[in-house]
Amino acid sequence: MRKVIGIGETILDIIFRNGQPTAAVPGGSVFNGIVSLARTGVPVSFISETGNDQVGNTILQFMQDSGMSTEYVNVFPDGKSPVSLAYLNEHGDAEYIFYKDYPKQRLDVVFPKLEEDDIVVFGSYFALNPVLRDKVQDLLEQAREKKAIVYYDPNFRSSHKDEAIKLTSTIIENLEYDIVRGSIEDFFYMYNQKEVDKVYKDKIRFYCSNFLCTAGAKEISLRTKSITKEYAIPPLEAVSTIGAGDNFNAGIIYGLLKYNVRHCDLGQIDEATWDKIIRCGIEFSADVCRSFNNSISPEFARQLPPIN
Repeated sequence: MRKVIGIGETILDIIFRNGQPTAAVPGGSVFNGIVSLARTGVPVSFISETGNDQVGNTILQFMQDSGMSTEYVNVFPDGKSPVSLAYLNEHGDAEYIFYKDYPKQRLDVVFPKLEEDDIVVFGSYFALNPVLRDKVQDLLEQAREKKAIVYYDPNFRSSHKDEAIKLTSTIIENLEYDIVRGSIEDFFYMYNQKEVDKVYKDKIRFYCSNFLCTAGAKEISLRTKSITKEYAIPPLEAVSTIGAGDNFNAGIIYGLLKYNVRHCDLGQIDEATWDKIIRCGIEFSADVCRSFNNSISPEFARQLPPIN
């Protein structure tokens, strides 16, 4: 059975509503999607790091409870596990404050073994950070060599927009894989550009032909060599939008597995298949918005047909 391997940070999100702490949920952009995939029964591995403290123990226990192995999580003895404060507005959208205290030695782990048609997910500043770059590149090179599908979500926050030019060459390296999915905000902070077609033609297409762009509760845009299409998102009363994009990614990956899209198929996925894959992304994302959880609910996961 095909596996999904994620690499990224783990963090404890403390969620505030109306100025009061409402929930504390393990998170991290790639982590949120990998937890969801684990709940659907997909074999997953997650490469990360956490501190040897209460927060780290909470995250490791949460992974085990979600059916995930902690084998590839480096527990560092110095430093502290990262925490974020997420302040929700009336639409359920969050503003973050991050608290991080990492040691000098980072991500001291052995990677899981990759095989053809496995799916590797990476993104965020984690994938651009010079301190972690060699480790991330090792995994990406292994994925390319084995013909695993590589899925990149830039998840580029406003706090890094002043570094965008300096990070250009690393971003380009990350785009040179199989599927790119970003939000229109990501590309605004990276390229000062908010028009999907311009982003695809000027910044993405040369490196990666399969491009998905989301815009919050607005439409989803798909661009490939042969398809230009927008998808409407059904209206939804969101409790929290934390994890919405991460779980859109998880749904797309679930769809790639469910509809048996392999590495050799990436250049010729037809419109009908993309429609079904994107529907999975929308459904996963909608489920997450209905609660304070960063991943799909076990109830939603149980309703999904198992992937053979």
